[in-house]
Amino acid sequence: MGCNCNKNKNKQQPAQPSEPKPEFRKQEIKEQSLVKKNISMLQSFATAIASRGLQDNKVNVPVKQLRVLSCFGNQNQGGVLPPCEHLKESKTPGKHFCGGCGCGDRERTWLVAEGEKYSKLDYPKLNCPLQMPGFTNYEQSKPDEGEGPITRRWYIENKINYTDIQNIPVTTHEPPKPTPTKK
Repeated sequence: MGCNCNKNKNKQQPAQPSEPKPEFRKQEIKEQSLVKKNISMLQSFATAIASRGLQDNKVNVPVKQLRVLSCFGNQNQGGVLPPCEHLKESKTPGKHFCGGCGCGDRERTWLVAEGEKYSKLDYPKLNCPLQMPGFTNYEQSKPDEGEGPITRRWYIENKINYTDIQNIPVTTHEPPKPTPTKK
């Protein structure tokens, strides 16, 4: 028992054991018949295009940050969440696309674009083949997803703080405002 006089204040405390790095499981995309898959892709694409509207509507910043986390992970910011295993590098340097949804490598399917350009993650309504957080078809993880190896979705829901998500850099722009008409 100490005297609370702070004489031993500079003594080092034993290091706290750090949490072990989690092991993540692979997530397979549900198999569908070719016809059902094509119809589903067409419906998803039409919904995304319609959500963009005539004013180039974009998703808000917090949702885009969550989508970027879901696709790219946070290892580039010192975290342990790896990128999605379905994330593919484009033939264009520095660009990425989803290899799980079947959209392919084209400028309009790149997940993130520069500056004012519209990217796939900007669509207000957008589906993810793994139903990850931030996407329109998101489904909450099931309890078994927290048992090792864990899913990336469970990790985002249970181990990532909202403050950490707010620190994910994203670019967005305001859609153009209609010009007032003179009477």
